[in-house]
Order: sequence, then structure tokens, then C-alpha cells
Amino acid sequence: MNAVLDITTRNLRLFFRDRLGVFFSLLSALVVFLLYTLFLGNLQTEGLGESFPQASSGEIKAFVDSWMFAGILGITSITTALAAMTVFVDDSGSGRFRDFLVSPIQRGKLILGYLLSATLISLIMTGLMLAVSLVYLYAVNGVTLGAAELLRTCGYLALSCVAFAALSAFVVSFIRTAGAYSALSTIVGTVLGFLAGSYIPVGSFPDGVRTFVSALPFMQSSMLVRQEMTADTLPAMTGGQPAATAELQDVFGITAEVGDWQVGTGYVLFSLAAMAVVFTVLATVRISRRIHVRA
Repeated sequence: MNAVLDITTRNLRLFFRDRLGVFFSLLSALVVFLLYTLFLGNLQTEGLGESFPQASSGEIKAFVDSWMFAGILGITSITTALAAMTVFVDDSGSGRFRDFLVSPIQRGKLILGYLLSATLISLIMTGLMLAVSLVYLYAVNGVTLGAAELLRTCGYLALSCVAFAALSAFVVSFIRTAGAYSALSTIVGTVLGFLAGSYIPVGSFPDGVRTFVSALPFMQSSMLVRQEMTADTLPAMTGGQPAATAELQDVFGITAEVGDWQVGTGYVLFSLAAMAVVFTVLATVRISRRIHVRA
């Protein structure tokens, strides 16, 4: 177990030592924040103000901001998990696997160290982003989450971090060069905001695209966080009108439908847990083969 902790600690130090890499792991989240702070936030606020003239500008802004930060948190749990695997790519390209295997480190412990460090990095970065989000929402909008809502949010984010760390480890196990990894990170960072329904609400998509996005785990994991973070701000804006609340939940990806099927919380939790287990196994097999080939 000491070997696993040593490898995990080493990977954490290498990741956080690269400050530019840490920054780029949060770039997609920063893009969403800047888009809504500088441009899209005002458009959303004006549009909702026309639809709900009885709501104050503060109530509308509180909803838009809480929805925005929920999407940012969903994106962060994914991009940071992928960024954490840069250590694996560097070790693979530099031939360090050979050095590890001639040392008294078992291959299974080496693999576990990569997977554990990726999960911890995602948890740490997402946790920090959650803290920033809560401070911003309270300072700017006076919005706070209740204890139950906060606990559920933390639980959903933790499960997302574990699931997407496993998925990232599996995907990166096919990457052999730093250039390919950089290209993958760029592509993921570019399209993820759309796949998670964070750049623009999913209600703005054509029906076919909307159904496709709603069926993906990226959108579904963000949906759970949105439900908790807008639990108070959405009813406050709509005046508690059930029909209006339900419509906005559908438009802003707070709920999701695939065809006539309503995606439930239980299903999302099960699918994320299944992803964590399945992709952990697949990533372990793939990384083991990669290490063997490199050795």
C-alpha cells in the first residue's frame, strides 16, 4: 500500500507542479464563466425578464448564475480528470515504465497509482471550484445552498469525478504521444460545453441534437448538480408556478428527456457508478498492456 501512496503522491506533485497545465484543465470552465459574465448572462437575464415580468432582476440573475455554476462544476469534474492523465502520457512517452518495472513496484500498484491520482486531482479541483461557486453566489446574489442540497451536490460531484476519471484513464490508454493527447484535450474542451448543455441551454438545440445530448452522461451528471443549485432560485424567479418551473427545467437541462422517457436521478447515479466500475476494469487492462509493451 505504501507503494501505491508513493506513486499517487508523485503523480499529484507532477500535476500541480505544472501550473499552466492546471490552468488549462480549468479552461473550459473559465470559458463558460466569461461567456456568461460578459455576454450570454445579460441575454439570458433579458429574455427571462420578458417572460417573467413579476420577477426582480436580482431573482433572475440569481437563477442564471446558479445554473451557470452548476454547468461549470459538471465540466470541471470531466476536464480535470482528463488533464490528470497527462502524467501517464509523459511516463509512457519518456520510457519511465521500464524504470518502474525494474524497481520492486508491482504492476497493479503502478496502475492503481495512476487511477487514484486522476480521481483525487478531479476531486480536489472540482471541490475548489465548488467553493469558489458558493462564495460567488453568496457574495453577488445572496444565494446559499441548504445542508441537504450541499451534501447531495458534493455526492453527485464525487461520483462524477470517479466515473469520468475512469473513463479518461481508458481513453488516454490509447494515446501514445503528447501531441495526440494535446489534440484530444483541445477537442474535449471545445465540445464539452455543448455536450453538457453549459454553453447554451439544451432547449435551444434542435430536437434530434437535444435528445442526443440528453442521453449522454456529461449532460446527465450536470443535470443532477443543476437540480440542487437551482432548487431555490428557479421557484423564486417563476413565483412558484408549477407549469413555468417545469418548462424552464426542461429548457435549461435541469431535467432531461430521451424521447418520451424522463431521465431519473436513480438512473443517472446507476449509470455513473457502472461507468466507474466498467471503465476502471477496462483502463486497468489497457494500461497493463501498454506497460508490458513499453517494457
